[in-house]
Amino acid sequence: MDSAALLDLLGNENRRRILRLLSRKPCYVTEISEYLGVSPKAVIDHLQKLEDAGLVESHVDDGRRKYFSIARNLRLEVNVSPYEFGTKSAYSASPNLDITAWRHVSLHVGHDGDVPVADTDTETAEDAAPPEENSDEDGEGPPDLATLAADLEQLERLENELSMAQRWVQGRLTETLDRISAHFEGVDGRFYGDLLRGLTDGPATAEELARQVDAPPDVITDALEGLSAHGVVERDGDRWVLVAERS
Repeated sequence: MDSAALLDLLGNENRRRILRLLSRKPCYVTEISEYLGVSPKAVIDHLQKLEDAGLVESHVDDGRRKYFSIARNLRLEVNVSPYEFGTKSAYSASPNLDITAWRHVSLHVGHDGDVPVADTDTETAEDAAPPEENSDEDGEGPPDLATLAADLEQLERLENELSMAQRWVQGRLTETLDRISAHFEGVDGRFYGDLLRGLTDGPATAEELARQVDAPPDVITDALEGLSAHGVVERDGDRWVLVAERS
């Protein structure tokens, strides 16, 4: 789908709210309608537009109830500067992408059991970009036009590689969350994925996590205690922390 058309599609607040809800779990029309506070007819219209754009897909369960879910990973980038306004959309890069050919960005990927672990080694802006005051061939004054053109080429290549790296990481992130969900067969694995994701920024209380994942604090506490029994998280005073973070 054209990125400008996609931007128009996502300009509607209710469609953004639908996608936010579906990122947590698959939902049926009535459930979405109650969440948004709008009529089922309006929800169906929004879902049809999202489905036509390839962002949403549906399936019917054993009880013949139709559920909607997000179809695939997609990045939408909007660039606004004194020299550019543009949008760019792209699906996540393949995990098998050859990253060895990149000039500025390198990704070192190992595996901890079956779970992929990504470690990035990305050039800093100071390393990739030229100094603010380059000299010309005589050693005086601002850089000449040829030098600036070379700098421009280098920076645009870095920008493209960073965009590709973001797409690559997004794909691996989704893959890892899928594997986390698979450990909770029969329950809402996405809930546990969101819970662990909420702890990646640092220790948090059950109340703080409850606000992040939109669930009652007592449900969060029960889930955290279950994860603690598996050695995944542990309590630190009134906060919870990932065990790997403390090791």
